[in-house]
Amino acid sequence: MNTKHERQSGMTTKSHKAKVPTKRTKPGSEDRATISAQVLEGMRSGLSAFKACKKAGVNQSTFNLWLNDDADLAAQYARAREDLLEMMASDLLDIADRPVGSTESGATDSGAVADKKVQIDTRKWLLSKLAPKKYGDKLEVSGDPANPLVQRIERVVVKA
Repeated sequence: MNTKHERQSGMTTKSHKAKVPTKRTKPGSEDRATISAQVLEGMRSGLSAFKACKKAGVNQSTFNLWLNDDADLAAQYARAREDLLEMMASDLLDIADRPVGSTESGATDSGAVADKKVQIDTRKWLLSKLAPKKYGDKLEVSGDPANPLVQRIERVVVKA
């Protein structure tokens, strides 16, 4: 039981741990804006969205919800994604232009060539899937409705 002095001073005989309030990220909060800026900066510096979210300390599914809720953030994300894809394309040229080492006998290192080929092919494939209109292999042929590619097809039946 507490003594009169302990009650007046606010002291108790039981020790209580101070509760530290948890900081939750709510829509419109400064934390959300700060974390979003960190994710976008991470993407602009070459990290995937997943890795940028992880580095900023937010779950990617949470970040995706923020994108759905905030049109301005979604537009910034789209630009950061384009920057990331451009950086990947630039990396392709750097990898291709990097000299290949040679073996002790002076021959070209076939292992290094194979490694370089895998790096280039992986990035090319990924770019073709993430931005098919810009980096894809598919060639789309279409005509203008006012000037169609094919003017008229006629069927001619020849009787024998």
